[in-house]
Amino acid sequence: MKAALQWVDGVCFMGESGSGHAVVMDGAPEGGGRNLGPRPMELLLLGTAGCTSYDVITILKKARQDVRDCRVSIEAARADEDPKVFTRIHFHFELTGRALKAEVVERALSLSAEKYCSASIMLGKTAEITHDYVLREA
Repeated sequence: MKAALQWVDGVCFMGESGSGHAVVMDGAPEGGGRNLGPRPMELLLLGTAGCTSYDVITILKKARQDVRDCRVSIEAARADEDPKVFTRIHFHFELTGRALKAEVVERALSLSAEKYCSASIMLGKTAEITHDYVLREA
């Protein structure tokens, strides 16, 4: 896997993924930025949510669950001192489908958290990671 990063100015950077997708990262005005894009640590959270959601949806579909929508809210806390690593991350899944089985959803969440999601397993080295979910009927 490869990626590239180009400094734009101030604390603004343009990142390009190995697959050719670009993203602007910037800081808050009080930190010297112009708020032109998400902070790098915000992208880390979003990427982790994407990673675990990918797993959960894939597992549910393989289990023949009729999942129609997946939304994840994330709350995180960081250390007060440098390096300001994540110390706590909570993922709240809202899954919509037809007759989704709670035990299958719980298994999908556990498999992602403990076996498949590289991002959350890596962040779990410094952060307590938790998750919960609600099921909504389509």
